[in-house]
Amino acid sequence: MKDWGKRAFSSAPLLLALAALFWAGNTVLARGLHESVPPIALAWTRWTIATLLVLPFALPKLKADWPIIRQHRGALAFLAAMGAGSYNTLFYIGLNHTPALNALAVGTSGPMLIALASYLAFRDRLTPTQAAGIPLAAAGVLAIIAKGDLQTLARADFNQGDLWVFAALVSWALYTAYLRKRPDIHWLSFAAVTFALASLFNLPLFIAEHLLDRQLQATGETALAIAYVSVFPSVLAYIFFNRGVELIGANRAGAYIYLIPVFGSILAVTLLGERFALYHVVGFGFILSGVFLASRRR
Repeated sequence: MKDWGKRAFSSAPLLLALAALFWAGNTVLARGLHESVPPIALAWTRWTIATLLVLPFALPKLKADWPIIRQHRGALAFLAAMGAGSYNTLFYIGLNHTPALNALAVGTSGPMLIALASYLAFRDRLTPTQAAGIPLAAAGVLAIIAKGDLQTLARADFNQGDLWVFAALVSWALYTAYLRKRPDIHWLSFAAVTFALASLFNLPLFIAEHLLDRQLQATGETALAIAYVSVFPSVLAYIFFNRGVELIGANRAGAYIYLIPVFGSILAVTLLGERFALYHVVGFGFILSGVFLASRRR
């Protein structure tokens, strides 16, 4: 890895911001594809492709790390199940039953759930500054999704899809908190193993969905969307997020999740022609201030 690459891979703010950017695109695409791509089919396909993309680069590391992988297979299986294995599947199912506005509103609980999981499992406590930053950023997210009108949130019709999204966030909180228990193996080995296990865990569900529910509609648009979610929100975002947690810890890294609506709004304005409004400025200000506070060491 060249010097600039090493510096970038040691910058938690850069890595976590990029992960949030890629996940913002994932949320927009997943909601747009929910009629043509069943949720479990999308999850299984993305992790199968991600595994195939990573495997050629990871093979030498896997061979060297194999004794450690076998020794810690339980921990790896747990991390794969809580992270790639269930988070995206639950989230995609939720997006099939709830509007994106609801999903974003429920998503504001994500960093708080990470903090709770870290405290219950490892007695990690938020500093006063971090504790102030999380609700500040959450308020910014709510300002954006409500478009400056609190009545929008009051009118939101919360439903079963929101429970799926919340379950996904609980799964992600456990994954993030327990990343500290990751075995001492190369990051490529960790990615390859967890991606492959995620694909394996979702395979029986994918077969059942294919036989009993509905099938994936293969189109050029679908293929491009799956290519995006397989590379950016899967391979790159997971590697970047894992590295970010390794560098600054679960609670501080979790705050960067609040950047997803920021990037989502920017993508909507630049790619979809949506209007940039005052509530965006207010929301961005709250979110960026909150993330700054919540990601501080003290």
